[in-house]
Amino acid sequence: MIAFADVEAAAGRIKGSIRRTPLLAATSLRQPPVEAKLFLKLECLQPTGSFKDRGAMNRLLTSEPKKLARGVVTASGGNHGLAVARAATMAGVAATIFVSEAAAPYKLTKLDAWGAKVVRVAGHWDAARDAALAFAADAGAEFFHPFADPKVVAGQGTIGVELAAELPDIDVVIVAVGGGGLIGGLSVALRTLKPGARIIGVEPIGSPTLRACLEAGRLVRLDRIDTRVATMACPQTEESVFQIVRRNVDDIVLVSDDDMLEAARWLWFELGIAADLSGAAGVAALKTGSVTVRPGDSVCALVCGAGTEGFSTPLSNSSIGEPTVDGRQGQRDANGGKAL
Repeated sequence: MIAFADVEAAAGRIKGSIRRTPLLAATSLRQPPVEAKLFLKLECLQPTGSFKDRGAMNRLLTSEPKKLARGVVTASGGNHGLAVARAATMAGVAATIFVSEAAAPYKLTKLDAWGAKVVRVAGHWDAARDAALAFAADAGAEFFHPFADPKVVAGQGTIGVELAAELPDIDVVIVAVGGGGLIGGLSVALRTLKPGARIIGVEPIGSPTLRACLEAGRLVRLDRIDTRVATMACPQTEESVFQIVRRNVDDIVLVSDDDMLEAARWLWFELGIAADLSGAAGVAALKTGSVTVRPGDSVCALVCGAGTEGFSTPLSNSSIGEPTVDGRQGQRDANGGKAL
């Protein structure tokens, strides 16, 4: 589908149109999720709030202007739609975004603010995709696929180029998975630049798309989707994406929606980072022990999307824990006192 040269070209092409996001060392924490050295790649600080700006911008900059003249269209759980709307604004063309019914309301508000025409479709992402493709055929608009377009995947892979430069001793990278474009592009970059790094994907228990494919050894379509995380609800990936993941990714683990919500609350409480549920998936995998790491490992979790879930509901006392003097959760001795 893509080679490392495509990712390198994308990095040069989109420079100046997207942000080189910060890599934050997660230190001085009340309740560390792991004993390893934890870093967070803050893709939630891209202009529209997610890594999707990278892929959408690379797709835009490699498109013929005459093909864009009739507008662009896509299907999205929210984040890709925002990125496409921004790209269309920069190109001065119309954007039509088909979204699943589970898309977060605040993302719909942002889409409207970007001037996009928003069409809500009953069902999950694939229903929105079918409607978007029909619209594109009728209107002659250019369709920007969120995860199966080589230019989009190469754009997402530029995160891997940045990570390899910013964290030379990286041991583990943990990535949220929806359709697989992000982990696919990033894995192409890291397998070239940091071949020894473990690459772990995280999916919702209710949408184990890539996990099912890997277990079956072939492309699989899920019979049922049961997750409220619209940006990670995809019943089937594409063959080209599956083959990249099959070749490059070490494991796909599963977390619940509630695990991601707790992780989003943790990110807000501990670090003041406003992540959506997909953006908290990597931290959720660490907090639940779904991904195990060694104490000396350099671990990076991508905070791939911004959102309000983490601060819209409070963090419970039980999930915060009681800190010890070194910031770890304390234990009580037999007399009920704090054991330090």
